[in-house]
Amino acid sequence: MNTNKNTVTRERKMKVTTPNIIRAAGLSAMVAGTIFAVIQPIHPPDVLASVTTSAFIIITSFKAAMSIFGLIGIAGLYARQVEKTGWMGLAGYLLLTIFYAIQMCYSFAEPTILPLLAKVAPTFVDSVMAMSRGVAGPMDLGAFAVVFNILPLLYLLGLLLFGIAIFRARILSRWAAVLLASSGPLAIAMSQLPHQFARFAAVPMGIALVWLGFSLLTERRASASEPVLGKVSPELSQTVAN
Repeated sequence: MNTNKNTVTRERKMKVTTPNIIRAAGLSAMVAGTIFAVIQPIHPPDVLASVTTSAFIIITSFKAAMSIFGLIGIAGLYARQVEKTGWMGLAGYLLLTIFYAIQMCYSFAEPTILPLLAKVAPTFVDSVMAMSRGVAGPMDLGAFAVVFNILPLLYLLGLLLFGIAIFRARILSRWAAVLLASSGPLAIAMSQLPHQFARFAAVPMGIALVWLGFSLLTERRASASEPVLGKVSPELSQTVAN
């Protein structure tokens, strides 16, 4: 008898429900934002000599993981507010999704492919690192560089539209939405600084994503704990009837 009860309890805990998926998305957004903010001050210089170091491989691996968690987190933030954010929310969500998808490909190549090519094709790797710094490298990377150069535009417009849509939806933290919307233009403005300082422009976006993920996580718990009007538990109904 106890075995059956334990089995039922485990099945209930493992049951996939919409609130549980939304909570998981909130946690994913928090993880993505934390990684994005933390790695900026400790990221190795984007130069050829860094590519084969342990620090570069570890941190760029975290960048690839950040993109995966970011995709899940952004999807959850949008799904929770899909009926309130309108076309602006959809546009912002699609732009950020494309941004994370492309970023994930480049971030995956950094720790897995570039270290292998550092000795056999140093000119190519040096050009990729120069591309990351926003300067011209010794080799023309063609479409590889063109697609990479689209990322800032996706980042700017995606954060701006998605942040404004979240602010207008009035479901999650509006201050976090303001920070998210402003972090895109701030990053573009700070891109004029030396590269080692321009990296810190990503910190506000990371904080905003953590904030929104936490807001999503706590908002779903609050909603789940609220009684549903018009519905009475069977035990209460039986008590009233008796």
